Amino acid sequence: MELGNVTRVSEFLLLGLSEEPELQHLIFRLFLSMYLITVLGNLLIILAVTSDSHLHTPMYFFLSNLSLVDICFTSTTIPKMLWNIQTQSRVITYKGCITQMHFFLLFAGLDNFLLTVMAYDRFVAICHPLHYMVIMNPRLCGLLVLVSWITSALHSLLESLMVLVLRLSFCPDLEIPHFFCELNQMVQLAYSNTFLNNMVMYFGAVLLGGGPFVSIIYSYSKIVSSIYRMPSAQRKYKAFSTCVSHLSVVSFFYGTGIGVYLSSAVTQSSDSSATASVMYTVVTPMLNPFIYSLRNKDIKRALKRFFGW
Repeated sequence: MELGNVTRVSEFLLLGLSEEPELQHLIFRLFLSMYLITVLGNLLIILAVTSDSHLHTPMYFFLSNLSLVDICFTSTTIPKMLWNIQTQSRVITYKGCITQMHFFLLFAGLDNFLLTVMAYDRFVAICHPLHYMVIMNPRLCGLLVLVSWITSALHSLLESLMVLVLRLSFCPDLEIPHFFCELNQMVQLAYSNTFLNNMVMYFGAVLLGGGPFVSIIYSYSKIVSSIYRMPSAQRKYKAFSTCVSHLSVVSFFYGTGIGVYLSSAVTQSSDSSATASVMYTVVTPMLNPFIYSLRNKDIKRALKRFFGW
């Protein structure tokens, strides 16, 4: 493997979504609005869950954790993008790029695992309702969240160390055609042997991306089968309604994420990949609070109590 001196690389250039100056102000206002909505909406979910004792249940415990992760997820990319537009600078340091990549992988993995844990929670609630509180006890809930954090942290640390320890040699053209430092884009910029990086990256995507997705599909197959066997139409509707919000979020997250990588593999266009990435990095975390609160009377009631309405 050809080794390069990583200290020669001091910075990268993030090209963003558009290089046209007249679009920069529009992009800035649009993404600032979406970021503020994301932070405010998810903070309200956290406040509602923590302030109302009626919401101290496994489902809402996982939901508040998901909201916290969504705030952190968008905060790894959007503030830097807004800063670059405001200062008319596209520069991000090498250390800053590695750090951003590390936390992006961390919170993306956490989103993935928490959605899987929430699917398991719905599976137990619908398929084993009499044993729900025994199975989903506080110790297990805390353990599931802790394992999600540890697994995501180890994965993101491994990917970051693969770039640092192997000391990849980068091309003279250090322009990243994206609005954040994505692992795949950084590996593509390297001209040294990236076989090991690609193997770890694809193995992580299959194991930590495909594994949870298959688990969610399995959980919902059991849920659908259980709902189908219910004798009462009212019980069927009530059971299905508890899954609608989570199923919508899962569809948005995985649908847009898979769509990004399929489109980039087919078109090989970095611009289209960067634009499509906005869906699962910005739009999905912004929509999550609306999806979970609009149809949820408990969340609405808790927010009214919190604000004294």
